[in-house]
Amino acid sequence: MKNLIVRALTGVVFLAVMISGILYSPATFGVLFTVITAFSVWEFTGIVNMRADVDVNRFITTVAGGCLFVGFFGYAAGIPGGVLLFIPWLLSMIYLLVAELYLQREAPLNNWAYSMMAQIYVALPFALLSLVEFTQVNAVASPEVGTAAGCWLVLAIYVFLWVNDTGAYCVGSLLGRHKLFPRVSPGKSWEGSIGGGALVVVVALLVAFLGPKDELVGAGHTTLGLTAVEWAGFAVTVVVFGTWGDLIESLLKRQMGIKDSGNILPGHGGMLDRFDSSLLAIPAAIVYLYMVVIL
Repeated sequence: MKNLIVRALTGVVFLAVMISGILYSPATFGVLFTVITAFSVWEFTGIVNMRADVDVNRFITTVAGGCLFVGFFGYAAGIPGGVLLFIPWLLSMIYLLVAELYLQREAPLNNWAYSMMAQIYVALPFALLSLVEFTQVNAVASPEVGTAAGCWLVLAIYVFLWVNDTGAYCVGSLLGRHKLFPRVSPGKSWEGSIGGGALVVVVALLVAFLGPKDELVGAGHTTLGLTAVEWAGFAVTVVVFGTWGDLIESLLKRQMGIKDSGNILPGHGGMLDRFDSSLLAIPAAIVYLYMVVIL
């Protein structure tokens, strides 16, 4: 009972911080996801360092991940000289490469590989969110309106993931009979995954039909630059790739013999445990949005 209360309270605080951080201002978005990126990279490097043949510099790799997000943020926000914010990331990566020449470790290639993987697999997806946050999704909107719409699309990615998790758990608990991927995640079922995905599509259509309408030249009425069909496609993209993202982190933890990536969120595990599905969902969602609305 105590653990359930702790889990519920953590969940409420987590949702409040995420929603307010994404919607309040670009600055809070930047601070929020810089912190999320850094903690996620820190946890990932801690997990891979459990291998006897890996000794990644956790501090420098974490700093590099945070710098990668800041670089994308500055560039996407149009900050004067924002591209220069990539320099700390470049210097960090050069250090991680050159340092192995002098440290005389047994497997420098492993350290290079996992340091790079921390950037590509963990830090880069979060950094890419800035491309949505600061983009103009309404063809006739002012830049200010476009940016506001961008933050709502960022939130939509996470709302879809949260709704999918909740729907999959509820439907799977009631109707789950056929295992989705028993070797990696025995608790997930096809019934739960389909139910969660269907619920997300319903939510996406509600947003499309009930949300504030834009007038796009030659495109009729849309919500945040997307038609109802495009909202449904957006939802399906997030669900499919989010499920794969969840399974990939489950495979990582299963190989390392651990239950959670960390304990920073009481009752919920680590930061990676909360954001694993978004590591694939974000890049896929951005590709989808570029394809359908030319962000």
